[in-house]
Amino acid sequence: MTPEEVYKIAEAEIGIHETRGPESTQRILEYHNCTSLDASNDETPWCSSFVNWVVCQAGGKGTNSAMARSWLNWGVPIAYPFPGCIVVLKRGKAPSGHVGIFKYRRSPGGWVHVVGGNQSDQVKVSLYAEANVLGYRWEDET
Repeated sequence: MTPEEVYKIAEAEIGIHETRGPESTQRILEYHNCTSLDASNDETPWCSSFVNWVVCQAGGKGTNSAMARSWLNWGVPIAYPFPGCIVVLKRGKAPSGHVGIFKYRRSPGGWVHVVGGNQSDQVKVSLYAEANVLGYRWEDET
């Protein structure tokens, strides 16, 4: 698994979105299948499911958890993020959070661009304040 593969797979999913009403988007259910949550609809929070799916598609092993902050225990922390690494963000109080694939940052202490699932109910690139970053992670290759 390489960061380039992870980023390319995540970017190819941009535009996948939740289905309004009682139906669910099949692709989002596929994301959920990469976790132990056993979710049956696209209304269940799915940012971590998306990242697990992307990592698995790239040949890696994810957290198998639907909890965003589970990624803080995955791989190893990295000091300088690179496109394709995992970024974990604060959202509300613990254990809530958000996780996605890092794209780039505008400037240190500024904004990070993240490709993620369940960002306005879809896969898209969103901006987050870098102050909300809990950690950047990459797989442990040891």
